[in-house]
Amino acid sequence: MGSQSTKIIRTSKMASPAVDVQQFIKDAISKDKVVIFSKSYCPYCDMAKKVFAQVKQPAKVYELDERDDGASIQDNLAQITGFRTVPQVFINGNCVGGGTDVKALHSSGKLAPMLIG
Repeated sequence: MGSQSTKIIRTSKMASPAVDVQQFIKDAISKDKVVIFSKSYCPYCDMAKKVFAQVKQPAKVYELDERDDGASIQDNLAQITGFRTVPQVFINGNCVGGGTDVKALHSSGKLAPMLIG
């Protein structure tokens, strides 16, 4: 009986419920015009960040490799967007793809209209 009263339940950011992580993602992409879920060492992530720097568009960047809950965020992004790779770039709450997608949008002239408003 005493062992039941001393039972310790441990939780961590890595074990946070998927609902909390999904809410974090929804909140994040609704707060800022441009949100990038990135990894600090990823060249495709750098490509996306450079495009927004070129057009002088501020972007909120979440470096998943520098967060305790980064793997969980990436897993939940895969459920939301259908792909697990980074970067995952959101403009006005909509996923527009990754680094090469953002670069292609910029090169084709389709990125600038998405950033207006």
